[in-house]
Amino acid sequence: MRFDDRRSSDNVEFRGDDGSGGGLRLGGGGMGGGMAGLLFSFVFSRFGIGGVVVLLIGLFIFGGLGSLGGGGQQAVGPAGAPAPTQSAAQGCQSTPEAHFACQVLASTEDRWTELFQRIGRRYEVPKMVIYQRGTRSGCGAAQSAMGPFYCPADHRVYLDLEFFQELTQRFHAPGDFPEAYVIAHEVGHHVQTLLGTADRIRAAQQNASEAQGNALQVRMELQADCYAGVWAASERASLDEGDLEEGLRAAAAIGDDTLQRAAQGVVVPESFTHGTSAQRQQALTQGFQSGDPASCDSFMQGV
Repeated sequence: MRFDDRRSSDNVEFRGDDGSGGGLRLGGGGMGGGMAGLLFSFVFSRFGIGGVVVLLIGLFIFGGLGSLGGGGQQAVGPAGAPAPTQSAAQGCQSTPEAHFACQVLASTEDRWTELFQRIGRRYEVPKMVIYQRGTRSGCGAAQSAMGPFYCPADHRVYLDLEFFQELTQRFHAPGDFPEAYVIAHEVGHHVQTLLGTADRIRAAQQNASEAQGNALQVRMELQADCYAGVWAASERASLDEGDLEEGLRAAAAIGDDTLQRAAQGVVVPESFTHGTSAQRQQALTQGFQSGDPASCDSFMQGV
């Protein structure tokens, strides 16, 4: 991708390693609505209900929660979150990887602002937290091993830039477009939160079986892939030859069937939480070919 001297986002927090550990907290009160529902949905989207193997391998996958309609509230930082170690301007210039991530976020801000304006809506930009090893989020502890994720409780995307090395070394998906795809996918979950899609899925999951709940989460993930494709379509002029193919290889590498086959030699479709390699490739392609967020509504038909 060629962003050259394009602007970097100001909505980025840079944090060092604060020694955060432990798992995600659900809080009290079961799995009902409100914050508990948000946090349950976050854990569900990361791990699935029965996907233990997917958890172990899929911790490195694009996660998060979850057309254009419903509102959103101004996000606030998680309680007790560490102070940024440097300003957005400083951090975004600190390394080429950080600079590129900040430019991608800025691009999503511009493109989704335009897309929301077309339907008479105001886009509320998310923040991106770039951290090292561990930090705290509105959804609990964030650790590098979890991979990038979106937290709906604080409207933030969490990213340890070392994940970009994982894309190359572990998933054999090198290139700058797969890195942009990671961020655009998580921003897609933010769009779902603003538009009420995530709330609809959470409500449907409350009374669903494990297999049904997983299937609903797959829909969320595929729509986020589709939204990433819509964003990429709006940046066609910045794409290099072969960029889309790089993204499709990345989508194939992190499909549930591919990960399960590599981990245990068998595939358990009922435990899928993100979709097969073919489904993820198709969703990314669908968004890219249409360039229209409404095309991604197909993943939510009947919900």
